Amino acid sequence: MNIHEYQSKQILKSYGVVVPNGKAAFSAEEAVAAAQELGSAVCVVKAQIHAGGRGKAGGVKIAKSVDEVKGYASELLGKTLITHQTGPEGKTVNRLLIEEGCDIKKEYYLSFVIDRATSMVVMMGSEEGGMDIEKVAAEMPEKIIKEYIDPLIGLAPFQSKRMAFKMNFDAAVIGQVSKLMTGLYTAFVAKDCSLAEINPLVVTKDDKVMALDAKLNFDDSALYRHPDIAELRDESEEDAKELAAAREGLNYVNLGGDVACMVNGAGLAMATVDIIKHYGGEPANFLDVGGSSTVENIAKAFRIMLEAARLRGFLSISLVASTNATSLPAVSSKRLRSSALRFRLSFASKARM
Repeated sequence: MNIHEYQSKQILKSYGVVVPNGKAAFSAEEAVAAAQELGSAVCVVKAQIHAGGRGKAGGVKIAKSVDEVKGYASELLGKTLITHQTGPEGKTVNRLLIEEGCDIKKEYYLSFVIDRATSMVVMMGSEEGGMDIEKVAAEMPEKIIKEYIDPLIGLAPFQSKRMAFKMNFDAAVIGQVSKLMTGLYTAFVAKDCSLAEINPLVVTKDDKVMALDAKLNFDDSALYRHPDIAELRDESEEDAKELAAAREGLNYVNLGGDVACMVNGAGLAMATVDIIKHYGGEPANFLDVGGSSTVENIAKAFRIMLEAARLRGFLSISLVASTNATSLPAVSSKRLRSSALRFRLSFASKARM
């Protein structure tokens, strides 16, 4: 589950991470009131959508007066922002963050993620902040520094200080950086995050260290432990079909193609998507109905899949196994006269006495 930047900053602030003062706004009038309350000579008007690259798409504006805040707010609210993460359809801006400006001296990158290969949380940092970390990884991999954290010990003080020195922070701010890293790690663990990212992490000209932007993603399976986090969900930012599927206990991901698929088992579902791609199709979705699906669940899954606008065909693969059996693959297909293709592949196992 994702939340907005201003919500992430509110959470991180409660864990001691320094963030600029700011307020959310849902109208131009609220934006003006927020700017007046902040009383800053420079305000930043930031579109709030679940996607990166907002600045390049025109979703971040610098305002030097209340009138400019009102103008930028009116311009952004209701606008569709298209970034490298939204796809060509973009996302509509329904809320803003009005934030006080700051005088930046240097930008950095900092995040915590789970490294499944080592079963550890890894802290990643770079002095190349303020840009896409994927680009840094591709073009300057040596600029990304990693620190693996033992889950039984947690983030040790020497690790945060070592990371700060490797990221080339000035000695005068090492203490602040170490404290911020500890706060970010504590939030990551306490809230069952799958990602905690600050980009950019900045040092201001008066040597203050703060999170200028923040992103928190949460493990959906752990949301039952965090009702306060679940309440922050913005369903307008999520795919309607994915939300409907989640309510029915179905694992559905919209992929935007023209061949829908329904499978019982996540691994088999990924293989099915590969089959569609291999034969020149574009998968419309990933849908795992699970091993204990019912007639009602299957019917609901069909309804969700058929809502896809570009749908031309359907592929279903089911795997049925019985004990003391050897696999006997049987494949059948049917071409519909309407030019849409329907495929059904069944791999059945029959018991041998």
